[in-house]
Amino acid sequence: VQLQASGGGLVRAGGSLRLSCAASGFDFDDAAIGWFRQAPGKEREVVSQISNIDGGTYYADSVKGRFTISYDNAENTVYLQMASLKPEDTAVYYCAADQHPARVVVGLADYWGRGTLVTVSS
Repeated sequence: VQLQASGGGLVRAGGSLRLSCAASGFDFDDAAIGWFRQAPGKEREVVSQISNIDGGTYYADSVKGRFTISYDNAENTVYLQMASLKPEDTAVYYCAADQHPARVVVGLADYWGRGTLVTVSS
C-alpha cells in the first residue's frame, strides 16, 4: 500500500492550493482518509477527514470554511482544496487512510503518505 501526497508549494497569504492523496494497493472506497499537518516545532494535528464508509467529513476549527475535502472514486484520490491560506497554515501536510474512521481522526491510521510542504508567505 502506498499513499502519495502532492500539490504543496509556496503561495501568498489569501491564495489557494489543492493537495492530492493518491493510493495504490488500497481502495479508498472502503476507507476513511485524513489530512494532517505538522508545522515546525509543533505537534502533528488533524486538518480534515472524509469517510467513504459513512459519508462523514470533519474539519478542524482552524480550517472550517476555508478548506474542502473531496474524493474522486474514479481516480482513487482524495483532494484537499485550501483557500484563503494564512501564514499559520504553513506546514508539512500528510494524508493517512484506514478502514476504521475513528483510527484516522486520532492519528492512528495504518497507512500514511509522505508529506508535502505548504508554505504561505505573508
